[in-house]
Amino acid sequence: MQKPQHFKFEFVALMASLMSIVALSIDALLPALPDIANSLSIANPSDNQLLITMIFLGLGFGQLVFGPLSDSFGRKPIVFFGFVLFIIASIICVTTKSFEVMIVGRILQGIGLSSPRSLSLSMIRDEFSGDYMAKIISIVVMFFILVPVVAPTLGQFLLHIYNWQSIFYFNLIFGVLIMIWFWFRQPETLKKENRIKFSSHLFIDGTKEFFKYKEAVAFTFISGFITGSFMVYLSTSQQIFQEQYNLADMFPYIFASLAISVGLATFLNSQLVVKYGMFKIAYLSCMAYAIISLLYVFMFWSGSNPSITILIIFFALQFFAVGFLFGNLRALAMQPLGHIAGIGAAINGFISTVMAVPIANYIGSFVIDSVLPLFIGFSIFGVSSLIVFIVLKRKRKLALT
Repeated sequence: MQKPQHFKFEFVALMASLMSIVALSIDALLPALPDIANSLSIANPSDNQLLITMIFLGLGFGQLVFGPLSDSFGRKPIVFFGFVLFIIASIICVTTKSFEVMIVGRILQGIGLSSPRSLSLSMIRDEFSGDYMAKIISIVVMFFILVPVVAPTLGQFLLHIYNWQSIFYFNLIFGVLIMIWFWFRQPETLKKENRIKFSSHLFIDGTKEFFKYKEAVAFTFISGFITGSFMVYLSTSQQIFQEQYNLADMFPYIFASLAISVGLATFLNSQLVVKYGMFKIAYLSCMAYAIISLLYVFMFWSGSNPSITILIIFFALQFFAVGFLFGNLRALAMQPLGHIAGIGAAINGFISTVMAVPIANYIGSFVIDSVLPLFIGFSIFGVSSLIVFIVLKRKRKLALT
């Protein structure tokens, strides 16, 4: 049966809000990393990156549980269960005096947030398909990008007025309001007749089904490459702008301006994707991503940082390409998986995230006094993604002949 292909503003806004809880939990904390380090007696500044990357680890693993369960029990109850876990994890984070316990809390936060994050994608797949699905995902991501625009400024404001713990409390209040809205306004998207009977083999069978679709697997790996390189930026941005460039006061505004670059690209994608197709746009964007990063490496191979203006221009161009990639890659991977949307979104998110975390931790360890390692990472994974795209494009051409 053909999915309804018409725009639903409240649905889109609600899906973006569910995803935004994740962005707020990550980006609002960035200005507070030095304060948390002092409070928890973290000696090595590079260890601060773990407070960002470990939440992604939780996001990856949590999806493996919540995705399959949502295919059996529906989307709504599993979203709420994940949020309860997020509340418990947040309490752990604000009450601990131990860095190790804080890391555990951040992982648990990620596990809890993996439910609204991945199931919002499943709910979109329940309602839409094809290039129109890519359009809806792009619009959701565009709204979602508004959070990184304001989150660091909000985090710095709360830090100024109160303390770093207040950022966690704000995230909780925001999340509760979204959950109330979700409960009263969003109907269940997975009809009972479309649910998969729960069994001990549910995840194994779903995984086998997922790996039957080679393009879905390929686009999942590309997502991992792009997400990993972008995650390096998220985890090192505070270190780059506040320590390498001594721009602590300007950090929230620089971060916001670069988030706008991603948001603009996702908006343009939502306008163009139905006309030109998600594969073509993603392919060209991947090519641009690789070329821009290689150009930076070629120009600044010495390791000396360029002026802040030049750096921001390169970041803006890089993230403009990312804005076209994020929504389209997910949509391309999910397109053949409508019959297992929950498990499909879970495995897609798990593989791409579990790939991304070690990439981010490894490359981030080299970003000490130069931005060059960051762009080397962009280059390696941009070129790797482009190679996968080229192989897929050739296979599509052969299939048509």
